[in-house]
Amino acid sequence: MERTNDGAAAELDAVAEEMFRQQLAWSPLYASQIGYAEHTGELPDLTVAGEERRQADLDILRERAERVDPASLDHERRVTHKVLLRKISDAQLAIRARRQDYTVTPIPQTGQGATVLISLPHTPVQTAEDARAYLERCAKVPGWLDVGTERLGTGRREGRTPVARPVHNAIAQLDVCLTSALADDPLLSVPDPVEGAPTGWRESLEAVVRDEVRPALARYRDRLRAEVLPSARSDDRPGIAHLPGGEDVYRQLAAEHTTTDQSVDELHELGIELVAGLTEEMRERGEKTLGTADFAEITERLRNDPALYFTGPQEVMDAARDALTRAQEELPRWLGVLPRAGCQVIPMTAHEVENGDLGHYQWPAPDGSRPGTYWLNTSKPHTRPRFEAQTLAFHESVPGHHTQLALAQELPGLSNFRRHTQVTAFTEGWALYTERLAEEMDLYTDDVYRLGMVSFDFWRACRLVVDTGMHARGWSRDRAVGYMVEHSALTHKNIENEIDRYIGWPGQALGYMVGRLEIRRLRAEAEARLGQAFVLRDFHDTLLGNGNLPLSVLGEVVAEWVRGQES
Repeated sequence: MERTNDGAAAELDAVAEEMFRQQLAWSPLYASQIGYAEHTGELPDLTVAGEERRQADLDILRERAERVDPASLDHERRVTHKVLLRKISDAQLAIRARRQDYTVTPIPQTGQGATVLISLPHTPVQTAEDARAYLERCAKVPGWLDVGTERLGTGRREGRTPVARPVHNAIAQLDVCLTSALADDPLLSVPDPVEGAPTGWRESLEAVVRDEVRPALARYRDRLRAEVLPSARSDDRPGIAHLPGGEDVYRQLAAEHTTTDQSVDELHELGIELVAGLTEEMRERGEKTLGTADFAEITERLRNDPALYFTGPQEVMDAARDALTRAQEELPRWLGVLPRAGCQVIPMTAHEVENGDLGHYQWPAPDGSRPGTYWLNTSKPHTRPRFEAQTLAFHESVPGHHTQLALAQELPGLSNFRRHTQVTAFTEGWALYTERLAEEMDLYTDDVYRLGMVSFDFWRACRLVVDTGMHARGWSRDRAVGYMVEHSALTHKNIENEIDRYIGWPGQALGYMVGRLEIRRLRAEAEARLGQAFVLRDFHDTLLGNGNLPLSVLGEVVAEWVRGQES
């Protein structure tokens, strides 16, 4: 029987809760998205002084956590202890990377203008107090943009500059908003709170957006054009290896997003090896499905056959909803504990689609006021392949992101810190794992959709090659685009959007395939150890029953489960 030191346990619980509360304060937009309203009136602190305060706070948290002897804790808290130390290190790395000094993109995860146009309008407004706080948040946008422009100036003086193409794309995104009617501004799309808005709230919000936010966005756009573009890097130098200290930063970012000790060179070679294996699989499946084993012919057909593409946005939505419905019906056979929160499919906003991804997921509100959301890009449907639609839906909704992330929020007994921890390799690794699991679940409706499954595997394998190629080996953007054109069936537009995303978010794309491979390895080892006693549903419950875990910690948790099954 485990014996726990109550004092050590209480201290660890306190440090974990403090880390969680600090994370909410440091990332107020994320706090809003996961249902914590205490920071709805705030925006992230981008100042250097703010980063120094965070670094000091993290140092204190690390010291407190390291004073706790893990041997005095129960199993659950030992896991928390390891996750906590890892996330403190990751947060300190993010500060040292100083991304604000050299990053401009049209995606909300890394672009300041995109954050205003895309992330802010997703702020949940349920109460009158939420409405007042949202108005306060919008009023802070001008000053926040000014700080961001100052940080870019600091980077420029120190030789750290963004890449020109994403800057052009960000400017174009702002142009679309600023030339649209005020009534169409995304910040005004927030509905009135169900409990009633304060008197004159809607009029005050319109005035803030018209008189303060939109002029500030125009100034920000103009400064990007006049001050940032002239010194921005060309497509020949897109990687952070071209920045002072960039190679070391990238090695650390790769470790953060994969939560492994694999070197950048190992990740690059792994990608090349995976692409070679997938090429053979595509040839075999192509011969069966399309009547040709020639890889170039297969990819040409998948890219250019009009019959394999959608004709209207409603078709795109219908395909996603159908895949989600069928997956939900089948899921209880493959997972014992299911999330209570539902999942909805909604088209992306007009400001997000041009340079946006194919789709992405947003967490449900913990209080049940909002379901999980699969945001789907339905623009230009004739460029969106039917054969990839099911794979994308399984990844973003069920059994992928929605199943895992909604369930993590609902796990009983876990601390707030553990329920909301974010680990790229685990979250994206699980979602990628489910794309192949969907074939085991017999969710793909024909062999053409299974080709889409293989095509998406190419996509994530190629990421290992091109992300490391640009950020560690000095590849040009054209070389990275050309590699993915040659080694995948993705459309050229999607490839360009993806490459630009990797340019602005170094290392993040590595976590997907690394996470999937680790889950597959753990599953194979458990099957070999347990034989007939292995139950896949129980294995999945173990994977998802502990929240998001770094891969090293996940391996220990699965090993503990296997030992329990053997006893």
